[in-house]
Amino acid sequence: MKTLHVVGFKNSGKTTLVSRWIRLLKQNGFSVSVIKQHGHHGKHGKLKMPDANTDSMQFFNNGADLSLVSGGGAVQIMLNESPDFQRLKQLATIDNPDVLLVEGFKEEIGPKVVLVKEQADWETLKNLQTIQLVVGLADGATSFPQISSRNNEEELDRWLFSWMGVES
Repeated sequence: MKTLHVVGFKNSGKTTLVSRWIRLLKQNGFSVSVIKQHGHHGKHGKLKMPDANTDSMQFFNNGADLSLVSGGGAVQIMLNESPDFQRLKQLATIDNPDVLLVEGFKEEIGPKVVLVKEQADWETLKNLQTIQLVVGLADGATSFPQISSRNNEEELDRWLFSWMGVES
């Protein structure tokens, strides 16, 4: 299984890029799992939970450590804890996907694509471990492989396939 983190600050294009790469990988026959770090806090930042009247939420609200519901071709899992990254990775890879895309989790070990909107972002992110690609750094002031803009979709897709070790 290949694992790739897509990291950057809010509104840097992480979700857009991960979504694009999911579609691209699936179109090319790969199985893909995703872990997303929900880093927003406060009134508008909480994860939306299913309606309180659903059976799974009743189980969850009554103290179940884990509530899993299956139906309509999908499964939803809710844990009554915030597992560490390794446990999240175990859950996300239970079906042994070909690729695990991770949105966020900057400090966790793993190869990273760093998205920057401005130089100040890069100054904060340039010391992350295992950077594979920097996207959006206009001045080119780094020795890491670079793509100048997150809008260079073809170049981003070629990079992904090259990183995967397959022909695009």
